[in-house]
This record gives sequence, C-alpha cells and structure tokens, in this order.
Amino acid sequence: MQIAFLGLGVMGYPMAGHLARAGHSVTVYNRTGEKAERWCQDYGGTRAQTAAKAAEGADLVAMCVGADKDVLDLCLEAGGVVAAMKPGAILVDHTTVSATTAEALYDACTARGLHSIDAPVSGGEAGAVGGQLTIMCGGDPAPFETAKAALAAYHREMRLLGGAGAGQRAKMANQICIAGVLQGLSEALRLLDAAGLDAKAVIDVISKGAAGSWQMDNRAKTMVDGDYDFGFAVDWMRKDLGIVLDEAKALGVSLPLTALVDQFYADVQAMGGGRQDTSSLYRRFTK
Repeated sequence: MQIAFLGLGVMGYPMAGHLARAGHSVTVYNRTGEKAERWCQDYGGTRAQTAAKAAEGADLVAMCVGADKDVLDLCLEAGGVVAAMKPGAILVDHTTVSATTAEALYDACTARGLHSIDAPVSGGEAGAVGGQLTIMCGGDPAPFETAKAALAAYHREMRLLGGAGAGQRAKMANQICIAGVLQGLSEALRLLDAAGLDAKAVIDVISKGAAGSWQMDNRAKTMVDGDYDFGFAVDWMRKDLGIVLDEAKALGVSLPLTALVDQFYADVQAMGGGRQDTSSLYRRFTK
C-alpha cells in the first residue's frame, strides 16, 4: 500500500518504521527535515518536503503530530493535506486532539470524497517501538477495516467505537483512568514512606491482588527510585487532561479527581518536571 506518514516524533518514528518493514511504500514528512532524512536512512523510505507532497497519491495518510492546531494547520489550510489527497483515500489521525477537531476533519474529508478516522493511541513509546499499540477509533466501518489491516504492523488492538470523534472520546477515558491510578499509587507510596515500610516489598505483594495495575507493574519501583526520565511526558498529559476537562464541561459532566490531578501535574511542571514521565506525579507528594 502507498502510505504517507506525517510526524516522526517519539511515537511516529517507530510507527512509520513498522509500516516500511511490513512492505508498504512509505513517504514521510516531518517539520525537522534532518529527522526525516535519518528515518529514510534507517528504513529506506522517501522523504517529502511538505505534508501535502507526502499525501499526494497515497492510499492512506497516517498522522501523529502535537496538538489540535498542528492537525488543523496541516490538514485544512489552503494547499494542505486534505486538498492534496486523492479521492477515496483514508486519513488516519493518531494525534490526541479534541472530538471537535476530529469531527471537523471528518466533515472536511467527506466533502472531498475522502475518509477520515480519528485514531488516538495508547501504549506510549514502548508500545510504538514494540508495535503493540492500542488504537481507539471513530469513523465509518469500511475505511476503518482497510486502515486496520494496513496498520497491523504497529497495533495489538484497533477497534472502531463509533462515529467521528468516538476515538478521541475513548482516549479521554483512557487518560482519566491513567491519571486516577497514578494519583492513588502516589498516595500509597507516600503512606508507605511515612510508615517506614519497604515500598518495593509491599508493591510486590499488593500487585498480586485487586490493587494490581499496569502502572503498579511498570512504574511503582521507578517512582520509589525517583527515576522519571522516560515515557509519556507530563506536558503532554496536561494537554490531554485539558481536552478531557473541556469535553466534560461541554457535556455537563463533573470530573473532580481529573481536575485535581491536572492541578497536581501543574505543580510538577512548576518543579521543572514537564518533560518527565507522568509517574513523576509522585514528586508532588515528596517535595
């Protein structure tokens, strides 16, 4: 399949690589051209000078960029990606953005005879490198099935959850759960520290019971060690939680724990931890 991949950050670089290794013809675009050149050296694909040039002739355009503005600027501005795509092509946006942006992209694509799928991912850098991402999708069934098969090289689960925007709303729920679990885990570790118990030993025990979670298995011990220089950055989590809280306000839903954790993450940013993993929430309890 002819695929364009836009955005070669921590996630996009290995994701595009999996597609090339799976035998697809991949053209990449990245704002920093040097990174695109390095990707081509690593995987043998083609670099385009603009996002629109990458999209020309592609059967599927996958995108993993920063935020709503990046998506809208790349796709909907005059001479952008949507204008460059051929009729019937599929745009798959892996960026975590608002449901409103996902719906606007869907409407713009539909008006031009294109297909759009909002497809935010979960699994972090490790999931991208290992090709084991979970992808939550919104859009129409037929193009979804085509995209699911084409992108099989980097997902372990890819599911259509409803119409346009459904994938982004599912990702909001995902981020709420992560934030809540990390809050509970941080409080538990603070209690163990104050009580003078061996936190790692306690975690080994309680992780085998109902308290067990992915965060406990993969982050608790690094939290105890104060090791946060990896993973999903606090800055990005705050961006995501802002999207969650805006959606909740629009829906008339109260999310008190999410709002509280968002403010705690603001404290971590103020402590200089914006680029640290989200598990650095624990710093807020040990400062």
